[in-house]
Parts: sequence; structure tokens; C-alpha cells
Amino acid sequence: MTTLSFTRSLPSAEEVALARESGRALSAYLETHAETQQIGIFDDQGAAHPVRLPVSALRLLVDLLTKIGEGSAVSIIPIHAELTTQDAADVLNVSRPFLVQLLERGEIPFHKIGTHRRVRYQDVIAYKDRIDAERSKALDALAEQAQELNMGYE
Repeated sequence: MTTLSFTRSLPSAEEVALARESGRALSAYLETHAETQQIGIFDDQGAAHPVRLPVSALRLLVDLLTKIGEGSAVSIIPIHAELTTQDAADVLNVSRPFLVQLLERGEIPFHKIGTHRRVRYQDVIAYKDRIDAERSKALDALAEQAQELNMGYE
């Protein structure tokens, strides 16, 4: 099983600037109909080493650089990854005890390995999408009610 690490530190100003510049340069090569692209990596002696990448990986790299260029910390998690309860709580930005309550109430599926609970990443994201949609719906209803009551929102 692959160990996942969640980066909690924000990129430096220099990293942000470099990510913006690199993302812009690479994004020009996404408008291709080819399945692969070739980029060059230079070693310490200045020798170029060509690397072929699937365009899907290049797209992911541009997305990653865009987020870093916005000053965000980024983590990459395989969709089929299994998370510990702490890792799942970190993804949802909740406490581990609260996440365990969600699991025990059946709101997010999980399984046990010995005494340890494991949660699939895609199940955590499905839960997050579901509660985000519910929150958005509730917010829309509140805004509509405020307008009906003429509470100064137009």
C-alpha cells in the first residue's frame, strides 16, 4: 500500500512565481491532438534528457502548477487510495473523532483492517460533494427567503 502524505506548508513566493511561469509555458502544449508530449530535463552538467509524457499527465502537471501558482499547498492522492481516519479527516477538514462518528452512523462507508478503520478516498470525496450540494441548496433557500421577507437583499 502506498503511504500518502498531506503537505500542510504553503509554497514560498519564489515557488509561486516559478509555478505560474512554468504552468503558462506548459499549457501551450495541451492544445495538441497527440497522446504524448516530449519535454526535456537538464542534468547538473546541462545535458538534456528527453522525457515522454502522456498528455493526461501533462494536464495534471499544469493543474498542479496552477494551484501552486495561486499559493495553494497541493496533495496528490490516487482515486482508489485507502485513507486512515486521520487522513480522511484532513481531507474533509474535520476532527478525527467527528469523522469516526460519520463512519459509525454509516454516512461514509469504511472497512476495518484489524482494529483500524480504512476509508476509500473516492467515498470521502462523494460525501464531501454531497454535503457541499446540500449546503448550497440550503444557502439558496435562505437567500430566497430573505428576498421574500424583503430583508434588504436584492
